[in-house]
This record gives sequence, C-alpha cells and structure tokens, in this order.
Amino acid sequence: MSFYIYGILTLPAPENLNLQGLDGQPVQIKILDGLAVIYSEAQQERYLASRRNLLSHEKVLEEIMQAGDRNLLPVQFGLLVSNWETVSQQLIRPHQEELTQLLAKLSGCREVSVKVFWDTDVEIQGLLAEHPDIKIERDKLIGQPLSMEQAIQIGQAIEQGMNDRKQGIIDVFQGTLNSIALDVVENTPQMDTMIYNAAYLIPWEAESQFGQHVEALDRQFEERLRIRYNNFTAPFNFARLRLFSSN
Repeated sequence: MSFYIYGILTLPAPENLNLQGLDGQPVQIKILDGLAVIYSEAQQERYLASRRNLLSHEKVLEEIMQAGDRNLLPVQFGLLVSNWETVSQQLIRPHQEELTQLLAKLSGCREVSVKVFWDTDVEIQGLLAEHPDIKIERDKLIGQPLSMEQAIQIGQAIEQGMNDRKQGIIDVFQGTLNSIALDVVENTPQMDTMIYNAAYLIPWEAESQFGQHVEALDRQFEERLRIRYNNFTAPFNFARLRLFSSN
C-alpha cells in the first residue's frame, strides 16, 4: 500500500474529516513528528496530472482551509510515498525548522490570483493614436517595398511602444495590489494576450478589501482589459518546499 500526500498542517489536527480525495478515497490524517500529514490511500502507482486529478487535489486542501484549518502547507501534486518512515526521515526531521517557518508564514493566509488580458490589435491602434509620429512613419511605408532597415526601425518603435503600454498597466496593478499582500509571486504569462499573471498571499480576512481594489481596477480600465480574479486557493505559489519527488 502507498499513500497520496496532499499537504501538512500544524497541530491540533482536524477531526472527523468527511472528504473524498483521489479515486474517491477518504481523506485521513497521520501525525508525524508533531505535524499532521493529510493523505488518502493511493489506488494507482502514479497519478497523471489530468484536470480531474488536479481539481481533486486542490479541492481537498481548499475544503480543509474553508472548514477553519488555515495553517496549511500544500504539497505539489503527485506525491506518493510507500511508508511513513520515508516522510519522517526525508522530509520532516531534517527540515523541521524550514517547515515551521513556512507554516508560520502561511498561517491564517489564503492565495488569490490576478491574470490580466488585453487585445493586441486594439492596443496597437491605441498606440498609433497616441503617437501620431509612429503612425505617420508606418503609413508612409504602406504599399512600398521596405528595406530591412526600415522594417526593423518601424517594428522596433511599435514593439517599444507596446512594451511601454504593457508596463504602464502592470505598474498600476502593482501599485494598487502589492501593498495589501504579504508576498507576491509574478508568474510567466500563459498566452500572448495575457500581460500579467500574479499570485498574492493575503491575510484571510483581507480578501474583501483586495477584491474591492480589483473591481476598482476593472472599472478604471473599462473595456480595455479583461481581468480574471481567483479569490481563493491553497497557497501553492508560496509553498516552496520541494525536497523529494513522487516515487
């Protein structure tokens, strides 16, 4: 038998869990070296990172946090262990201080995320409207054979202008939201139309204030941007403890 690990809690551990994890298995708690390990019995030798499995993993952690256990260190998806001594010897005992510090940092906190999208074609038209000199130079070249130097020059001007517009938007989001957060992780945008992708670690009770600021940003940029706001998840982006992988 092997065990699938979801996360780690400080004591006291929750009692009478009524949660289903991967493969519909009941979620249980194992007390090890003064910490509570959240697990279920594994039914597979390896779990694929399918949407269904990922959602099941995250749902377990979110439901535990929503039930009141907000001192949670989530574990990366896919961790299987064959025995509890491995967890104790390789994870908990040699890294007790780091685990304690991470759990203290995450205690009473939740992760929220903001993803910002724009329409590239609309932004280019906005850039040309705001910088008629670039538009004039571009229009001069329409229908004419371009030298390599001309193509590079106008391309660089438009690229720089777009980068400036993008950074201007990012600066507004950072200036508005970062001060509310205890920590911020800026992730790589996942597609061309996404210009900003950030996760924020905030006190649990600060979400209402944070959400109001996101709504204000949405109004400020009106139809220019599309903002995707996730107001709660387990703090995966801030749990940077990766000491051993699934076996």
